[in-house]
Amino acid sequence: MNPQDDNAELRPEYPELIRSGVRGKYAKRYRSQTNVIVIDDDLTEAFPNTKAVNDALRANLELRKKAAT
Repeated sequence: MNPQDDNAELRPEYPELIRSGVRGKYAKRYRSQTNVIVIDDDLTEAFPNTKAVNDALRANLELRKKAAT
């Protein structure tokens, strides 16, 4: 079935599933367990992956701790 077809219909069970669903049921839990930060394009060369970002942030925290003492 082509989704662009004007004659396309939902399967008989879909309307009931859609009506019985709860919008955003897990949104709050998802947000609390997800932390996405987008870095600027000019930083992607220096921080190409998660490990690079985490390593840099940890090094920065260590330097700040040492400077505070």
